[in-house]
Amino acid sequence: MNFNDLKLKPAILKALSEENYTTPTPIQEQAIPVVLAGRDLFGCAQTGTGKTAAFSLPMLQLLSEQQKPPGKRRPIRSLVLTPTRELAIQIYDNVRAYGRHVDIRSIVIFGGVSQKPQEELLARGTDIVIATPGRLIDLMNQGFIDLSHVQILVLDEADRMLDMGFVHDVKRIIAKVPQKRQTLLFSATMPTEITKMVQTILVNPAKVEVTPVSSTAERIEQCVYLVDKANKQTLLLDLLRDKKITSALVFTRTKHGADRVVRHLAKSGVSAAAIHGNKSQNARQSALAGFKNGTTRILVATDIAARGIDIDELPYVINFNLPNEPETYVHRIGRTGRAGLSGIAISLCEDEELPYLRDIQKLIGKKIPEIKGHPYPLGSAPAEPKDEADQQRGGGRGRQGGGRQGAGQGGRAEAGRGGSGGGQEAGRQGAAGGRQEAGRQGAAGGRQESGRGARPEAGRGGRSDAPRGESRPGSGAARGQASAGQGGRGGAAPQGRAGQAQAGTGRQQPAGRPYQGPRPFSLKAQPTDTRRS
Repeated sequence: MNFNDLKLKPAILKALSEENYTTPTPIQEQAIPVVLAGRDLFGCAQTGTGKTAAFSLPMLQLLSEQQKPPGKRRPIRSLVLTPTRELAIQIYDNVRAYGRHVDIRSIVIFGGVSQKPQEELLARGTDIVIATPGRLIDLMNQGFIDLSHVQILVLDEADRMLDMGFVHDVKRIIAKVPQKRQTLLFSATMPTEITKMVQTILVNPAKVEVTPVSSTAERIEQCVYLVDKANKQTLLLDLLRDKKITSALVFTRTKHGADRVVRHLAKSGVSAAAIHGNKSQNARQSALAGFKNGTTRILVATDIAARGIDIDELPYVINFNLPNEPETYVHRIGRTGRAGLSGIAISLCEDEELPYLRDIQKLIGKKIPEIKGHPYPLGSAPAEPKDEADQQRGGGRGRQGGGRQGAGQGGRAEAGRGGSGGGQEAGRQGAAGGRQEAGRQGAAGGRQESGRGARPEAGRGGRSDAPRGESRPGSGAARGQASAGQGGRGGAAPQGRAGQAQAGTGRQQPAGRPYQGPRPFSLKAQPTDTRRS
């Protein structure tokens, strides 16, 4: 089937040809005849299925065929409600492109920008208004909008509007629209609230459902890294050292989390920008434009703000936080692998998110391969101290095992068999199980925070007198890695950036060389074990 078979008028077909559209998507093929017939419609479809054209093409045709009401000023005959500014702008751009050869006016209304230009556009008259609920309510309350002539009402991504708390605004708007109308409702998910809304505002609707929400495209390759929360940002940065990841969309659960990720990446020289509800409209548009033209490599977004981001060639999606709704995972990774291209979806899963991972795997009906062998598995020590001042503090209490420990100016720590000294008491068998950090990233077995001039000693005679934590091997102690006496695990690690050791394994990256792997799918993936929690 092609668009000629859908009984669209020549002016619209001409615009589609100019956009290089020839074959309708499944939802367009099913929905367009229903809308042209004047019926209400409930469409269940994910982002990227072509649902915007599924309602905008027949909407343009119906409005162009109807006789315009008398008067110089055009009344609003169609209202499209969307949850986000980005989606509103995307729909507006599409409506203008599809309707360039028909005499239909459209405007877009959203918050975060000056209201005055929108008032002026409304005063001139328009056939179609595409709006977010908040700004629309404001303009309605001020008398700038009259919805009494609306013939077609479209609610796009209705589930997200409810998630964002717009349910009361939507009800107020619907109350101002004539009861005799055609209503089109689209939702990516089917929660109870959406079912109730369909029953309330739609009359004998046709239902169109394509690409069930539980499915993920086969061309999208998925993997998951099980990682401690404290090491997520470090692992993300390590993955982005792979220059093959030319661009990626990174999802976080919160707005502040998105900003933290951007700051961390920027400090490491990775061009990144955040897009979320706290950003101004200009900042959001600038971030999106930079990502599309390649000046910004990484775009970090919340789920709500990402609605409306329309990028066909997106090779990577990274879940910095797993969503608590498994359907959201499907929507996220569905942003890659579009237009027949392949894509890779990488998830970073911390301990608290393991139940979310189980729910996701249950929904999609398969295990997501786990990448093992990376330096930051669940249960490992943080790759870096949270506060650089930690390196200068003495005294205090050890965080995990090992008893009290501290090293003030000139202090000494010893861990021999059953011995204690210099602020560290290590139980019967030395410093077993504790964590010791003598530098920014040095960690091997135990933890010790040492102040200026601290002299760590480890093993039965291993001792370091050298500045900046450079240990001199004694009996049972090696450079950058010390044995903590018979039966004990722990010891001294170099200060500064000299090395990085994985806790409890004795493995250490060479001094001065950043961790360069593993890359996605460069290691043999194993079925994910989510039984830890």
